[in-house]
Amino acid sequence: MKDDFVFLDEGAPGIRWDAKYATWDNFTGKPVDGYLANRIVGTTSLCSALERAREKARSHGFGLLIWDGYRPQRAVDCFVRWSKQPEDGRTKQRHYPNIDRADMFEMGYVAEKSGHSRGSTVDLTLYHLATGELAAMGGGHDLMDPISHHGAHGVTQSEAKNRQYLRSIMETCGFSAYACEWWHYTLKDEPYPDTYFDFPVT
Repeated sequence: MKDDFVFLDEGAPGIRWDAKYATWDNFTGKPVDGYLANRIVGTTSLCSALERAREKARSHGFGLLIWDGYRPQRAVDCFVRWSKQPEDGRTKQRHYPNIDRADMFEMGYVAEKSGHSRGSTVDLTLYHLATGELAAMGGGHDLMDPISHHGAHGVTQSEAKNRQYLRSIMETCGFSAYACEWWHYTLKDEPYPDTYFDFPVT
């Protein structure tokens, strides 16, 4: 692993994770190139900020669950190849019900150069500390649809409130939101703003 990168469970212990792209539970329907272990990696700066966010979330009765952090460039290249393959319908209804897979890039849901590859971007959600249940957010991870946008119509008042809790927590702790995905946040003072890394998560 590159210097200044650490595993989340070592750099910010106590935060839950489920590395979706290391599993079959993602929009490609299988583990993605570069994810050889179900662990989250990020810069030390990212982990420090997430520790602050964890404490802030706790004050509201929430914990953090991370779905993705550092993303190898080879994984992004895998997404590009997948987008050009014939539609098989296996993940469409859950992840991109109203668009073609090739449209994900033009519509801003997937990028050929991802902020994740710089090591200081995360996909995450909240869970209730009292029960361990995920907070209702009006749609899951990588639902590529306008319902996932910040301020989207069609979510309940409770779901909108939970999204706002997450946004407030993350922005207070130094992150910027991404308009199209309620779960996606990037550290404002990221240490490698122009570098896209490609070492695997092992």
